[in-house]
Formats: sequence, C-alpha cells, structure tokens
Amino acid sequence: MKILMVHPHDIFSREEPWTVRIRSLALEFVKKGHQVRLVYFPLNARDASKKINWKGIEVFSLSRKLGVGNFFKNILFLRRLAGWADVVHFQKCFYYAALPALIAGLVRGRHIHYDWDDWEIKIYFYSRGQNYLMGMFLWLLERAMPFLADTVSVSSERLRRECLRYGLPSNRIFEGHVGADLERFNPENKGGYIKQRYGINGPLVIYIGQLHGGQYVELFIDAAEKLSKKIPGVTFMIAGGGYRLEDLKKYSDSLGLNGKLLFTEHIPHDEIPSYIAAADICVACFEKNDITECKSPLKIVEYLASGKPIVASNVGEIQRMVGEAGILTEPGDSASLAEGIERLLKDRVLAQELSKKARLQAERKYNWSNTAENLLDAYRSYAHRGSK
Repeated sequence: MKILMVHPHDIFSREEPWTVRIRSLALEFVKKGHQVRLVYFPLNARDASKKINWKGIEVFSLSRKLGVGNFFKNILFLRRLAGWADVVHFQKCFYYAALPALIAGLVRGRHIHYDWDDWEIKIYFYSRGQNYLMGMFLWLLERAMPFLADTVSVSSERLRRECLRYGLPSNRIFEGHVGADLERFNPENKGGYIKQRYGINGPLVIYIGQLHGGQYVELFIDAAEKLSKKIPGVTFMIAGGGYRLEDLKKYSDSLGLNGKLLFTEHIPHDEIPSYIAAADICVACFEKNDITECKSPLKIVEYLASGKPIVASNVGEIQRMVGEAGILTEPGDSASLAEGIERLLKDRVLAQELSKKARLQAERKYNWSNTAENLLDAYRSYAHRGSK
C-alpha cells in the first residue's frame, strides 16, 4: 500500500514534539512492508519547498505562508503526490494542510483518512481565544472533517463519542491511541548521567511535557511545594519547554521552590528516554474538561514503556491507559496528586510492582506497532467497501 501522510507542523523541530506521532506511524508502516511519503510544514520558511530522504522515506516540506497563491500551490503539489498514493492520511484540521490534502485526495479519488488526535477548537479557545472569527473557522473545519474523510481514527473514547454524536457511522471510526517506541523507551535505559548533569543525589520526580495551553503544570508545582516541606531530599523536574515556561518559573519561585524544582526548557525527543530513565516517579497531571477528556497523552505511554511507576490524574483515557500500572488521583487536585507521589516515595515495593505492570501495559497495547495496525485496518476496510 502507498500512503501519503500530511502533518501541519514541523516534524523535525523540538518546539513541536507531538509530531513524533506521524513520524513513528510512518516508520511502522514501512516496517510492515508499505510505502510512505511524508509532507510537513516547517516553522522556518527557508526550509519549505525542500525534499529529503529520512530513514528511507521521501519527505517534502511546504510553506505555511498565508495567501491564496501559496494555498493553491500546495493543493497542486499534493494533488501530484496523491496521484502516487492509495491513501491520503492527514493529521489535525488546520486549514493550510488539511484542506489541500483533502482536495488533492478528492480530485484523485483516493481513500482519505483523517487522524483526529486532539479536540483542537477547545485547545484554541483555551490558549488563544481572542480571535473569535478564526476560532469559528477552526470549529467549522473540525466539525466537517470526519464527514469529508472516508475513515477517521480517534485518540480517545470521547472523540469517538463526538463522531457518533455528529452522526458518523461507527464502521468509519477506528481507534488511534498514542503509542510508544518499545525499543527506545524500555526499562534497560540508563539515566544516571541525567542526575549527574543536574547534581541530583536523591529521588527524582519528573513531569515530561510541553508548557503550553491545556497542560496544567501548576498542579505539579503545587504538589512539589507541598511535598518539599514533608520529604526532604526529593528533587522535582519539569522537562520541556513552551510559551508558558517563564510564567511557570516565576510561579515556582514565588512558592520558594528554588533548587527543589528544576526546569530543563526544550529537550530533544531523542533525550527523553534518558530523562525518564533517571526518574523514580513519573507524573501526568490534568484538570477535568473537554480538552483533557479527549487526550491520549504521549507522556503516559512513554512512562509505561520505560517501566516507571506513574502518578496521573484520573480523567479521560488515562484510566484505560494506566490501568493497574499506576496511582490515579483526582483531576485538578494538587493535594491528591501530592498524596499519590508521597505514597510511591515511601512504598518502594509498590513502586517496583507498578513498574513491572507498566511495561506489560505498553507491550500489550500502547505501542506504535499496535496503533499502525489499527490504521491499516481502517485503510483496508475502505478498500473492502469499494474505493472511489
């Protein structure tokens, strides 16, 4: 099968690390004997209109620049690539990538697959809600995409319910949960040099993630403040960067956490396995709302694959993902989060038991090979119904 995959962000930038999803799926498709071409939209305009070979996959870059001329140029380019493909797969509903991919697939009569991994309109109004008209345009696109595509993959049960509520037939909806690379993230990884780099001698409790809208990192900071007074010698770390970084640093300083809570800023995704390996406890904290109900958090599956005890907020997909491999706490409640972390810091036997269960959970379900197979099932189901 020939699969054209389109992503609206920069798949090679550490500032947009969520693109690991499409990179990982592309590599899994190739492992399974399929041909893949990737199209992405770089942050730096100078990197647009280039073609490279990445791990045996042809990768093309297009411009995000506003304007009718650039928009139609991208449509024509994707139309040409769609002529090669059996499937046009695009992730997210951002107009400058999704619409050209959709139009190219329709014109060429190809199977069109929409990979719906986040409720983008909710994230938009949470983080950039000042532009109402742009928000309404995004809402319209996200509402229409499941119907315009032939098949849809969803990263959460909540997004599946949204598709059904819209009236989409259930046989067009497929599970597309996030996965982990079981080779890169595994319990054999060593993280000692990370502790040495930061001068950490005792236990390390880590939060991995990007510091932007819908992440709720304040909960972790508040829990760290509570625990730093009760359990000396524990270091807390926030590994990631984003536009909220400076505000979060100021908030941490206001609580007197200097030296007890470390910020790494942006780190390459290739280094994340070592940061997780260095941790004694891994944390994923959220409030309960439409954004978090839809999430399939990447950090959790990478914690699982690394065989780490997890403390996570019990919201959305997290209960299914963590299963019996961690401690679930009340969403939006820093005191509950602190209690969960404290329990694992004091009960190392329990922490070791959860570590073993975590790796098994990743091997059983939450890996990229499993997710790729789900998507291939979507492609095959359409072929069985008869392509255009």
